[in-house]
Amino acid sequence: MKKRCFWVSNDPLYIEYHDNEWGVPTFDDTELFEFLILETFQAGLSWITILKKRENFKKAFNNFDYKKIANYGEGKYEELLMDAGIIRNKLKIRSAITNAKLFMDVQKEFGSFSKFFWSYTDGKPIVNHFNKREEVPATTALSDKISKDLKKRGFKFVGSTVIYAYMQSMGMVNDHTTDCFRYNEV
Repeated sequence: MKKRCFWVSNDPLYIEYHDNEWGVPTFDDTELFEFLILETFQAGLSWITILKKRENFKKAFNNFDYKKIANYGEGKYEELLMDAGIIRNKLKIRSAITNAKLFMDVQKEFGSFSKFFWSYTDGKPIVNHFNKREEVPATTALSDKISKDLKKRGFKFVGSTVIYAYMQSMGMVNDHTTDCFRYNEV
């Protein structure tokens, strides 16, 4: 049997996500936006809750098309508030729309969101060497710095803990524990 990170339950969604997505470096703006939206909605909730609603989010938010989301009006906002398939938090829904607009501002400034985000690590993942749960941080000096920068640009729900989880999900940091079979694969 494969050894996985401590946080993976026997839920097939968790296993699939861990084995195929978590910690895999992505430089694609569409994927980066999807992870950003999912991580901001996850704030204060469990990740499995978000994974179980991921397909609903995808449908509700036009396949995470930030160009469309940036143009959502009040009608679409109200529709999202009524959608039981997603997290119906007024502030988080508003933040998705705001963050889509700001995401495109960053693209204009840097050529892509990926270039902006990965510039913090010169385009290379940070490989950590954590052996057990207690060693894995919830935030780091780098997540603090990125969070501060994003907040200064007007992004919402991008506290340091959310940003560190984002860095993990999109592969900026490899936080697979050293005993996990994925540690050397990503």
